[in-house]
Amino acid sequence: MSKAVEVFSLLTDFDIELFRAGKHFRLYEKLGSQTIYLDGRQGVYFAVWAPNAQVVSVVGNFNGWNPHSHPLNVRWDGSGIWEGVIFGIEMGEVYKYHIQSFSGSHVEKSDPFALMTEIPPHTASIVSTTWYQWNDEKWMRHRNVNNSLNSPISVYEMHIGSWIRDPNDPERLLSYREVAEKLVPYIKNLGFTHVELMPIMEHPYYPSWGYQVTGYYAASSRYGSPQDLMFLIEQLHKNEIGVLLDWVPSHFPGDDHGLRNFDGTSLYEHEDPRKGFHPDWKSYIFNYGRNEVRSFLISNALFWLDRYHVDGIRVDAVASMLYLDYSREEGQWIPNEFGGRENLEAVHFLKELNEAVYANYPEVQMIAEESTSWPGVSRPTFSNGLGFGMKWMMGWMHDTLNYFKEDPINRKFHHDKLTFSTVYAFHENFMLPLSHDEVVYGKQSLIYKMPGDEWQKFANLRALYLYMFTFSGTKLLFMGGEFGQTSEWNVNQSLDWHLLDYAPHKGMHQYIKQLNEIYKSEPALYEKAFSGDGFEWLEYGDNDNSVLAFIRKGFIPSSDVIIALNLTPIVRQDYRIGVPESGNWEVIFNSDDISFFGSGMETPNAKSEQIPWMHKANSIKINLPPLGGLILKKTT
Repeated sequence: MSKAVEVFSLLTDFDIELFRAGKHFRLYEKLGSQTIYLDGRQGVYFAVWAPNAQVVSVVGNFNGWNPHSHPLNVRWDGSGIWEGVIFGIEMGEVYKYHIQSFSGSHVEKSDPFALMTEIPPHTASIVSTTWYQWNDEKWMRHRNVNNSLNSPISVYEMHIGSWIRDPNDPERLLSYREVAEKLVPYIKNLGFTHVELMPIMEHPYYPSWGYQVTGYYAASSRYGSPQDLMFLIEQLHKNEIGVLLDWVPSHFPGDDHGLRNFDGTSLYEHEDPRKGFHPDWKSYIFNYGRNEVRSFLISNALFWLDRYHVDGIRVDAVASMLYLDYSREEGQWIPNEFGGRENLEAVHFLKELNEAVYANYPEVQMIAEESTSWPGVSRPTFSNGLGFGMKWMMGWMHDTLNYFKEDPINRKFHHDKLTFSTVYAFHENFMLPLSHDEVVYGKQSLIYKMPGDEWQKFANLRALYLYMFTFSGTKLLFMGGEFGQTSEWNVNQSLDWHLLDYAPHKGMHQYIKQLNEIYKSEPALYEKAFSGDGFEWLEYGDNDNSVLAFIRKGFIPSSDVIIALNLTPIVRQDYRIGVPESGNWEVIFNSDDISFFGSGMETPNAKSEQIPWMHKANSIKINLPPLGGLILKKTT
């Protein structure tokens, strides 16, 4: 007679050694629920890390949630892993781990390695698989070029549940497959190179936007199965669109079924709240000094790159990880061993994370949302950097938005907000973000941050976008910004797609499409995106007229372009600009074009004169449109 739980293990002695050393980065192949064949029978192998448990059992509908029916076997090696095979369970079975701790407490926990969960508010794990017949070989073979730091990267950031809803039932969330049908042609038409999905890992509280994760290995069941998400990613890949995922290794919520107090002790989090509790988000901070926790997290990053073919990971809230005193008052934090505020364990984790990712997937990008001046975030670990590929340029974002909020009559007093960023622009590989954080909680939508009447608001926003797309660095724009969404983002409803019926919004939509097109077609706008060699000011001191002019440079001098911005509603006739070479300079892009809801002011091409200007031997005179800008390129 067979036992309820058969003794079996997928783990080798080497697996255990790696796990305990914090060096096992493929734990998802070993832990969780794995369908196996043993002695000619199909069963499910369960394995869970709970070193301080007295008893661990698998409970579910299959045994009436009886904690005494299917106890797992604890390994003999002191690893704290409980495991075993249960026959008669099939795909789709719901389960949890019933854990009795040495203190006598009893808890039911979701599987930290579950590939799928019940749809919230239900919390059970589901026996599932990430098997999928992928059909994106062409993209995967060539994505090293598409993800290269020398290639154009224009990212459309989106929340999958509020991008679009069913018009006939606005409360219903569309599935991954339904979203794919609408999103893929939309992004392809607009010309974005990548989509960034706000966290789609399972989270119990929908208004958290996905940033309070309980199921790190489970794609949210709100939108379908793992294979449905894979279909969405595959369709994007087949249309030459990369996929980035938001990822949250900085903290996790305290829900009873989640990671907190997992085996009756602070297993994943620090026990001391001065290191283990986040005061802002009322959540729990991972113990980065624990080897097994680092294995859990690094395995999770590689899991999404491996099983879901994603092209990069944007790591959320890096600053909160780096500083022990982040958002804490004196006496609420513990200094490191040298008496400093740096979280040395988190620094070690981030370096190890990036080394592991780039060693296994050198063609992807790791991107840090880091809001301080921590040095070397996007520099290699061998030169004492954190090892990310890119970092969000938060200072640029704040300064730029603060400038454009000003009435144009006052902008001459704030000119340095746009020029200061070049002081540090090349210290990191920066991505310029206009993200979801800027259009919520009373901050207003981007279009309503702009001063003036309706025409001026749209002209200002077009000028801001031109500045963003031509400034050094890669680009990120949150959904709705591409057509001038008027209301703040609301996670509980669709974007206001009806606005595209109106000329200003339709013009903005066309404008973003054309901006993406020229960004991708002009090498000077992306080839030296992170090098001072790719940027040169021509005019940065004309405060009185609020005019800026600069050169963007590519690998070949003939590809260089000039950008000129007039950030007042006053037309600047015959404005003189120095040019690097004599010849004819063609206006190849005009933010004031009538097709963009601009005024359509004439800006004829210009022939250079031998009049020294702006430290150049030659110069041109050009008409600068109101609240607008031009891109010029030498033709002959």
